[in-house]
Amino acid sequence: MRMNRYWVVALLGGTLGCSSSDTQDDAPPFKPASSTVDLFDGPVSGISSELEADFNDGDLLFGTPLRGGDGLGPLYTRSACDSCHAEGVRGPGLVEKMSVVEADGVTPALDQSLLAFGHTVHPLFVSRGAALPDPTPILPPSDLSRVKMSSRIGPPVIGRGYMEAIADSEIERVAAEQAERQDEIHGQVNRVAYGSEPNIDTSFHDYQKGQTVIGRFGVKARIATLDDFTADAFQGDMGITSPLRPTEFANPDGLTDDGKPGLDVDYRSINLRATYIRLLAIPDRELSEQGAELFAATECATCHVPALRTRADYPIAQLADIDAAVYSDLLLHRMGNELADGMPARMDLDGEADSFEWRTAPLIGLRFNRTFLHDGRAKSIEEAVLLHRGEGSQANGAIDLFEALSTDERASLLEFVEAL
Repeated sequence: MRMNRYWVVALLGGTLGCSSSDTQDDAPPFKPASSTVDLFDGPVSGISSELEADFNDGDLLFGTPLRGGDGLGPLYTRSACDSCHAEGVRGPGLVEKMSVVEADGVTPALDQSLLAFGHTVHPLFVSRGAALPDPTPILPPSDLSRVKMSSRIGPPVIGRGYMEAIADSEIERVAAEQAERQDEIHGQVNRVAYGSEPNIDTSFHDYQKGQTVIGRFGVKARIATLDDFTADAFQGDMGITSPLRPTEFANPDGLTDDGKPGLDVDYRSINLRATYIRLLAIPDRELSEQGAELFAATECATCHVPALRTRADYPIAQLADIDAAVYSDLLLHRMGNELADGMPARMDLDGEADSFEWRTAPLIGLRFNRTFLHDGRAKSIEEAVLLHRGEGSQANGAIDLFEALSTDERASLLEFVEAL
Protein backbone atom coordinates (compact mmCIF):
# COMPACT_ATOMS: atom_id res chain seq x y z
CA MET A 1 0.00 0.00 0.00
CA ARG A 2 2.85 2.40 0.79
CA MET A 3 4.43 1.87 -2.63
CA ASN A 4 1.12 2.52 -4.37
CA ARG A 5 0.59 5.72 -2.40
CA TYR A 6 3.94 7.10 -3.42
CA TRP A 7 3.37 6.33 -7.08
CA VAL A 8 0.03 8.14 -6.95
CA VAL A 9 1.82 11.12 -5.40
CA ALA A 10 4.43 10.96 -8.17
CA LEU A 11 1.77 11.08 -10.86
CA LEU A 12 -0.09 13.95 -9.23
CA GLY A 13 3.13 15.83 -8.54
CA GLY A 14 4.08 15.84 -12.19
CA THR A 15 0.66 17.24 -13.07
CA LEU A 16 0.16 19.79 -10.32
CA GLY A 17 3.62 21.31 -10.13
CA CYS A 18 4.79 19.25 -7.50
CA SER A 19 9.77 24.58 6.99
CA SER A 20 9.63 40.93 27.22
CA SER A 21 6.43 42.33 25.60
CA ASP A 22 3.18 41.31 24.03
CA THR A 23 3.74 43.79 21.21
CA GLN A 24 6.48 44.26 18.66
CA ASP A 25 8.03 47.11 20.68
CA ASP A 26 9.99 49.18 18.16
CA ALA A 27 9.69 46.68 15.32
CA PRO A 28 8.14 48.29 12.23
CA PRO A 29 4.41 47.62 11.91
CA PHE A 30 3.13 45.54 9.04
CA LYS A 31 1.69 47.61 6.20
CA PRO A 32 1.08 45.79 2.93
CA ALA A 33 2.74 47.26 -0.14
CA SER A 34 0.29 48.54 -2.73
CA SER A 35 1.26 45.69 -5.08
CA THR A 36 0.66 43.03 -2.43
CA VAL A 37 -2.69 41.29 -2.16
CA ASP A 38 -2.02 38.91 0.76
CA LEU A 39 -2.38 40.51 4.18
CA PHE A 40 0.06 37.98 5.66
CA ASP A 41 2.53 38.09 2.77
CA GLY A 42 3.71 41.71 2.62
CA PRO A 43 7.07 43.39 3.18
CA VAL A 44 8.13 45.37 6.22
CA SER A 45 7.19 49.02 5.93
CA GLY A 46 9.63 51.77 5.12
CA ILE A 47 11.87 49.86 2.71
CA SER A 48 13.28 51.56 -0.39
CA SER A 49 11.66 51.22 -3.79
CA GLU A 50 14.67 49.17 -4.90
CA LEU A 51 14.19 46.70 -2.04
CA GLU A 52 10.46 46.55 -2.71
CA ALA A 53 11.18 45.72 -6.37
CA ASP A 54 13.53 42.93 -5.28
CA PHE A 55 10.88 41.72 -2.82
CA ASN A 56 8.29 41.52 -5.60
CA ASP A 57 10.71 39.79 -7.98
CA GLY A 58 11.60 37.29 -5.25
CA ASP A 59 7.92 36.75 -4.48
CA LEU A 60 7.28 35.91 -8.13
CA LEU A 61 10.20 33.47 -8.25
CA PHE A 62 9.15 31.94 -4.92
CA GLY A 63 5.81 30.90 -6.41
CA THR A 64 7.08 29.78 -9.83
CA PRO A 65 7.07 25.99 -10.41
CA LEU A 66 10.25 24.66 -12.02
CA ARG A 67 10.37 21.97 -14.70
CA GLY A 68 12.89 19.53 -16.09
CA GLY A 69 14.24 22.11 -18.51
CA ASP A 70 14.94 24.40 -15.53
CA GLY A 71 17.01 21.68 -13.86
CA LEU A 72 14.29 20.14 -11.69
CA GLY A 73 15.31 16.70 -10.48
CA PRO A 74 16.36 14.12 -11.46
CA LEU A 75 14.60 13.37 -8.15
CA TYR A 76 12.58 15.87 -6.18
CA THR A 77 9.91 16.33 -3.52
CA ARG A 78 8.28 19.60 -4.60
CA SER A 79 8.72 21.82 -7.66
CA ALA A 80 8.32 25.31 -6.16
CA CYS A 81 9.15 27.09 -2.90
CA ASP A 82 5.47 28.02 -2.67
CA SER A 83 4.52 24.34 -2.62
CA CYS A 84 5.79 24.04 0.97
CA HIS A 85 5.36 27.67 2.09
CA ALA A 86 2.25 28.87 0.28
CA GLU A 87 2.03 32.68 0.41
CA GLY A 88 4.74 32.63 3.08
CA VAL A 89 2.72 30.57 5.57
CA ARG A 90 2.61 26.91 6.58
CA GLY A 91 2.52 24.05 4.06
CA PRO A 92 0.75 22.50 2.31
CA GLY A 93 3.80 20.53 1.14
CA LEU A 94 5.77 18.30 3.47
CA VAL A 95 8.91 16.20 3.55
CA GLU A 96 8.98 12.65 4.86
CA LYS A 97 11.98 11.49 6.86
CA MET A 98 13.10 7.98 7.72
CA SER A 99 15.58 6.63 10.24
CA VAL A 100 16.74 3.22 11.41
CA VAL A 101 15.87 2.94 15.11
CA GLU A 102 16.45 0.63 18.04
CA ALA A 103 13.77 -1.66 19.46
CA ASP A 104 12.20 1.22 21.43
CA GLY A 105 11.19 2.83 18.13
CA VAL A 106 12.66 6.27 18.90
CA THR A 107 16.38 5.87 19.58
CA PRO A 108 18.43 6.08 16.36
CA ALA A 109 20.51 3.00 15.60
CA LEU A 110 24.25 3.41 15.17
CA ASP A 111 24.04 1.59 11.84
CA GLN A 112 22.02 3.63 9.34
CA SER A 113 23.38 1.83 6.26
CA LEU A 114 19.94 0.46 5.38
CA LEU A 115 19.18 3.98 4.11
CA ALA A 116 21.85 4.01 1.41
CA PHE A 117 20.63 7.28 -0.14
CA GLY A 118 19.89 9.29 2.97
CA HIS A 119 17.06 9.97 5.35
CA THR A 120 14.72 11.91 3.04
CA VAL A 121 12.03 10.38 0.84
CA HIS A 122 12.21 11.68 -2.75
CA PRO A 123 9.16 10.15 -4.41
CA LEU A 124 9.03 12.23 -7.61
CA PHE A 125 11.23 12.18 -10.67
CA VAL A 126 11.64 13.95 -14.00
CA SER A 127 11.23 11.56 -16.91
CA ARG A 128 14.23 11.36 -19.24
CA GLY A 129 12.21 10.42 -22.31
CA ALA A 130 11.66 7.20 -24.26
CA ALA A 131 15.36 6.68 -25.02
CA LEU A 132 16.45 6.56 -21.35
CA PRO A 133 15.04 4.82 -18.28
CA ASP A 134 13.26 6.96 -15.74
CA PRO A 135 15.19 7.69 -12.55
CA THR A 136 14.60 5.48 -9.51
CA PRO A 137 12.87 7.38 -6.68
CA ILE A 138 14.14 7.21 -3.10
CA LEU A 139 11.38 5.46 -1.14
CA PRO A 140 11.19 3.83 2.28
CA PRO A 141 12.58 0.28 2.43
CA SER A 142 10.05 -2.50 1.97
CA ASP A 143 10.69 -3.74 5.51
CA LEU A 144 9.72 -0.93 7.86
CA SER A 145 10.11 -2.95 11.06
CA ARG A 146 13.39 -1.15 11.84
CA VAL A 147 12.57 2.20 10.26
CA LYS A 148 10.72 5.11 11.83
CA MET A 149 8.88 7.38 9.41
CA SER A 150 8.12 11.01 10.28
CA SER A 151 6.82 14.09 8.49
CA ARG A 152 7.89 17.73 8.50
CA ILE A 153 5.38 20.19 7.12
CA GLY A 154 6.87 23.23 5.42
CA PRO A 155 7.02 25.93 8.13
CA PRO A 156 5.87 29.53 7.64
CA VAL A 157 8.55 31.89 6.32
CA ILE A 158 6.89 35.16 7.36
CA GLY A 159 9.03 37.01 9.89
CA ARG A 160 12.15 34.96 9.11
CA GLY A 161 14.20 38.06 8.33
CA TYR A 162 13.71 39.13 11.94
CA MET A 163 15.02 35.72 13.02
CA GLU A 164 18.09 35.99 10.83
CA ALA A 165 18.76 39.46 12.24
CA ILE A 166 18.79 38.27 15.88
CA ALA A 167 22.27 38.53 17.32
CA ASP A 168 24.10 35.30 18.11
CA SER A 169 24.85 36.79 21.52
CA GLU A 170 21.11 37.02 22.25
CA ILE A 171 20.61 33.31 21.57
CA GLU A 172 23.62 32.48 23.72
CA ARG A 173 22.37 34.79 26.48
CA VAL A 174 19.02 33.02 26.73
CA ALA A 175 20.72 29.61 26.73
CA ALA A 176 22.99 30.74 29.59
CA GLU A 177 20.01 32.04 31.58
CA GLN A 178 18.11 28.79 31.12
CA ALA A 179 21.19 26.81 32.23
CA GLU A 180 20.83 28.50 35.64
CA ARG A 181 17.19 27.49 36.06
CA GLN A 182 16.24 24.96 38.73
CA ASP A 183 13.55 23.27 36.64
CA GLU A 184 13.81 21.09 33.52
CA ILE A 185 13.95 23.91 30.96
CA HIS A 186 17.50 24.03 29.61
CA GLY A 187 17.66 24.91 25.92
CA GLN A 188 20.75 24.22 23.85
CA VAL A 189 22.26 26.20 21.00
CA ASN A 190 22.45 24.06 17.86
CA ARG A 191 25.95 24.64 16.49
CA VAL A 192 26.05 23.39 12.93
CA ALA A 193 28.51 23.21 10.07
CA TYR A 194 27.65 25.80 7.43
CA GLY A 195 26.60 23.75 4.42
CA SER A 196 26.87 26.07 1.42
CA GLU A 197 29.69 27.44 -0.65
CA PRO A 198 30.38 31.15 0.00
CA ASN A 199 27.87 33.62 -1.43
CA ILE A 200 29.23 36.42 -3.61
CA ASP A 201 26.83 38.73 -1.72
CA THR A 202 28.60 39.11 1.63
CA SER A 203 26.40 41.91 2.94
CA PHE A 204 24.54 39.55 5.31
CA HIS A 205 27.43 37.23 6.23
CA ASP A 206 30.72 35.88 4.94
CA TYR A 207 30.46 32.30 6.20
CA GLN A 208 32.67 29.64 4.63
CA LYS A 209 31.61 26.05 3.99
CA GLY A 210 32.20 23.90 7.06
CA GLN A 211 32.44 26.85 9.44
CA THR A 212 30.68 26.29 12.78
CA VAL A 213 27.71 28.63 13.08
CA ILE A 214 24.56 28.92 15.17
CA GLY A 215 21.55 27.31 13.52
CA ARG A 216 18.15 28.95 13.75
CA PHE A 217 16.02 27.83 10.75
CA GLY A 218 14.22 24.54 10.25
CA VAL A 219 12.34 22.56 12.87
CA LYS A 220 15.67 21.52 14.41
CA ALA A 221 17.56 24.78 13.80
CA ARG A 222 19.94 23.16 11.32
CA ILE A 223 20.31 26.19 9.02
CA ALA A 224 21.94 29.51 9.93
CA THR A 225 21.06 31.94 7.10
CA LEU A 226 18.24 32.53 4.64
CA ASP A 227 20.37 32.22 1.52
CA ASP A 228 21.60 28.83 2.78
CA PHE A 229 17.98 27.96 3.67
CA THR A 230 16.99 28.70 0.06
CA ALA A 231 19.94 26.91 -1.56
CA ASP A 232 19.47 23.89 0.72
CA ALA A 233 15.76 23.61 -0.17
CA PHE A 234 16.57 23.98 -3.86
CA GLN A 235 19.09 21.17 -3.69
CA GLY A 236 17.37 18.85 -1.23
CA ASP A 237 13.70 19.31 -2.14
CA MET A 238 13.88 20.12 -5.84
CA GLY A 239 17.18 18.77 -7.11
CA ILE A 240 18.04 22.30 -8.24
CA THR A 241 21.77 23.05 -8.09
CA SER A 242 23.24 26.52 -7.55
CA PRO A 243 26.64 28.09 -6.89
CA LEU A 244 25.91 27.69 -3.16
CA ARG A 245 24.93 24.01 -3.44
CA PRO A 246 26.44 22.82 -6.76
CA THR A 247 25.95 19.04 -6.58
CA GLU A 248 22.96 16.74 -6.95
CA PHE A 249 22.14 14.62 -3.91
CA ALA A 250 23.01 10.92 -4.08
CA ASN A 251 20.47 8.77 -5.89
CA PRO A 252 20.06 5.07 -6.76
CA ASP A 253 21.07 5.60 -10.41
CA GLY A 254 24.20 7.62 -9.65
CA LEU A 255 22.95 10.53 -11.77
CA THR A 256 25.08 13.64 -11.30
CA ASP A 257 23.12 15.98 -13.55
CA ASP A 258 19.66 16.53 -14.97
CA GLY A 259 17.87 17.97 -18.00
CA LYS A 260 19.81 21.21 -17.65
CA PRO A 261 23.55 20.53 -17.73
CA GLY A 262 25.69 22.27 -15.12
CA LEU A 263 24.33 24.62 -12.48
CA ASP A 264 20.59 25.07 -12.67
CA VAL A 265 20.26 28.58 -11.18
CA ASP A 266 22.62 31.47 -10.47
CA TYR A 267 23.39 33.55 -7.38
CA ARG A 268 20.69 36.10 -8.23
CA SER A 269 17.98 33.43 -8.34
CA ILE A 270 18.90 32.27 -4.83
CA ASN A 271 19.42 35.75 -3.42
CA LEU A 272 16.16 37.21 -4.74
CA ARG A 273 14.19 34.42 -3.08
CA ALA A 274 16.17 34.97 0.12
CA THR A 275 15.44 38.72 -0.10
CA TYR A 276 11.71 37.99 -0.37
CA ILE A 277 11.87 35.87 2.79
CA ARG A 278 14.04 38.41 4.65
CA LEU A 279 11.58 41.20 4.00
CA LEU A 280 8.37 39.39 4.95
CA ALA A 281 6.80 41.32 7.80
CA ILE A 282 5.47 39.97 11.06
CA PRO A 283 1.74 40.68 10.69
CA ASP A 284 0.07 43.06 13.12
CA ARG A 285 -1.24 41.41 16.26
CA GLU A 286 -4.00 42.36 18.67
CA LEU A 287 -2.92 40.75 21.94
CA SER A 288 -4.52 41.00 25.36
CA GLU A 289 -2.59 41.99 28.47
CA GLN A 290 -4.21 39.20 30.47
CA GLY A 291 -3.18 36.66 27.86
CA ALA A 292 0.40 37.91 27.94
CA GLU A 293 0.47 37.63 31.73
CA LEU A 294 -0.84 34.06 31.60
CA PHE A 295 1.65 33.22 28.84
CA ALA A 296 4.45 34.22 31.22
CA ALA A 297 2.89 32.70 34.35
CA THR A 298 2.61 29.26 32.75
CA GLU A 299 6.28 29.37 31.66
CA CYS A 300 5.31 29.40 27.97
CA ALA A 301 7.40 32.57 27.60
CA THR A 302 10.51 30.85 28.94
CA CYS A 303 11.02 29.02 25.63
CA HIS A 304 8.69 31.04 23.43
CA VAL A 305 10.55 34.22 24.37
CA PRO A 306 8.34 37.13 23.24
CA ALA A 307 11.20 39.19 21.78
CA LEU A 308 14.92 38.93 21.07
CA ARG A 309 17.22 41.81 20.14
CA THR A 310 18.55 42.01 16.61
CA ARG A 311 22.02 43.01 15.42
CA ALA A 312 22.67 46.73 15.13
CA ASP A 313 24.57 46.08 11.88
CA TYR A 314 21.93 43.95 10.12
CA PRO A 315 21.87 45.21 6.50
CA ILE A 316 18.10 45.80 6.40
CA ALA A 317 17.78 48.94 8.52
CA GLN A 318 14.14 48.30 9.45
CA LEU A 319 15.15 45.02 11.14
CA ALA A 320 18.35 46.24 12.80
CA ASP A 321 18.66 46.92 16.54
CA ILE A 322 15.02 46.18 17.38
CA ASP A 323 13.18 43.79 19.69
CA ALA A 324 12.00 41.15 17.22
CA ALA A 325 8.72 39.62 18.40
CA VAL A 326 9.47 36.06 17.29
CA TYR A 327 8.17 34.22 20.39
CA SER A 328 11.05 31.74 20.35
CA ASP A 329 14.42 31.31 22.01
CA LEU A 330 15.70 29.56 18.82
CA LEU A 331 17.12 26.85 21.10
CA LEU A 332 16.78 23.07 21.08
CA HIS A 333 14.66 21.47 23.78
CA ARG A 334 14.03 17.84 24.58
CA MET A 335 10.34 17.19 23.91
CA GLY A 336 9.93 13.58 24.97
CA ASN A 337 9.44 10.22 23.33
CA GLU A 338 6.03 10.95 21.84
CA LEU A 339 7.40 13.63 19.50
CA ALA A 340 10.74 11.91 18.80
CA ASP A 341 11.50 11.25 15.14
CA GLY A 342 14.37 8.78 15.43
CA MET A 343 16.81 10.99 13.54
CA PRO A 344 20.46 10.76 14.64
CA ALA A 345 22.46 13.79 15.73
CA ARG A 346 24.87 14.33 12.84
CA MET A 347 26.40 17.44 11.34
CA ASP A 348 25.20 16.52 7.84
CA LEU A 349 21.62 16.09 9.09
CA ASP A 350 20.31 18.24 11.94
CA GLY A 351 23.58 19.33 13.53
CA GLU A 352 23.66 18.58 17.25
CA ALA A 353 19.89 17.98 17.46
CA ASP A 354 18.97 14.38 18.24
CA SER A 355 15.79 12.35 17.92
CA PHE A 356 14.17 13.97 20.96
CA GLU A 357 15.13 17.62 20.41
CA TRP A 358 13.28 20.34 18.54
CA ARG A 359 13.87 24.04 18.15
CA THR A 360 11.26 26.17 19.88
CA ALA A 361 8.82 26.98 17.09
CA PRO A 362 8.48 30.75 16.45
CA LEU A 363 4.89 31.79 17.12
CA ILE A 364 4.48 33.99 14.06
CA GLY A 365 1.28 33.93 12.03
CA LEU A 366 -0.25 31.10 14.06
CA ARG A 367 -3.71 32.40 13.22
CA PHE A 368 -3.11 31.41 9.59
CA ASN A 369 -2.36 27.76 10.48
CA ARG A 370 -4.85 24.92 10.31
CA THR A 371 -2.55 22.32 11.88
CA PHE A 372 0.21 22.60 14.46
CA LEU A 373 3.49 20.99 15.56
CA HIS A 374 6.16 19.95 13.08
CA ASP A 375 4.09 17.18 11.50
CA GLY A 376 0.62 18.73 11.76
CA ARG A 377 -0.65 16.12 14.21
CA ALA A 378 -2.33 18.78 16.37
CA LYS A 379 -5.54 20.23 14.97
CA SER A 380 -5.85 23.03 17.52
CA ILE A 381 -3.62 25.22 19.68
CA GLU A 382 -4.87 23.48 22.82
CA GLU A 383 -4.04 20.06 21.41
CA ALA A 384 -0.58 21.30 20.43
CA VAL A 385 0.01 22.61 23.95
CA LEU A 386 -1.02 19.32 25.57
CA LEU A 387 1.17 17.32 23.18
CA HIS A 388 4.18 19.09 24.68
CA ARG A 389 3.78 16.68 27.61
CA GLY A 390 5.71 13.44 27.34
CA GLU A 391 8.33 11.20 28.89
CA GLY A 392 11.46 13.30 29.29
CA SER A 393 9.89 16.50 27.94
CA GLN A 394 11.26 19.77 29.29
CA ALA A 395 7.76 21.23 28.95
CA ASN A 396 6.07 18.95 31.48
CA GLY A 397 6.14 21.58 34.24
CA ALA A 398 4.60 24.19 31.94
CA ILE A 399 1.82 21.77 31.01
CA ASP A 400 1.10 21.22 34.69
CA LEU A 401 0.65 24.99 35.07
CA PHE A 402 -1.54 25.15 31.96
CA GLU A 403 -3.81 22.37 33.22
CA ALA A 404 -4.12 24.13 36.61
CA LEU A 405 -5.68 27.22 34.99
CA SER A 406 -9.35 27.93 35.43
CA THR A 407 -11.61 27.49 32.41
CA ASP A 408 -11.69 31.25 31.79
CA GLU A 409 -7.92 31.62 32.20
CA ARG A 410 -7.25 28.77 29.81
CA ALA A 411 -9.58 30.34 27.24
CA SER A 412 -7.82 33.69 27.61
CA LEU A 413 -4.39 32.12 27.16
CA LEU A 414 -5.46 30.13 24.10
CA GLU A 415 -7.04 33.24 22.59
CA PHE A 416 -3.74 35.07 23.10
CA VAL A 417 -1.72 32.35 21.34
CA GLU A 418 -4.26 31.99 18.54
CA ALA A 419 -3.91 35.73 17.82
CA LEU A 420 -0.17 35.46 17.17
